[in-house]
Amino acid sequence: MDTRLLEILVCPLCKGALTHDRTADELICQVDKLAYPIQDGIPVLLVERARQTVAGKLLEPADGKPE
Repeated sequence: MDTRLLEILVCPLCKGALTHDRTADELICQVDKLAYPIQDGIPVLLVERARQTVAGKLLEPADGKPE
């Protein structure tokens, strides 16, 4: 992956920085705990195609209501 390209790519959900996992050929968002695949050298930054990097389900934003 081109270093210059990695500097401008951001997570489509939180707009945070992505790190390149060379062994898995993925871009990782540490905030959302998502891994975006890189296919044929092209990052696939679609949430539907990302995998979670931790077990469980994605958390919904707090609605401000007490439980």
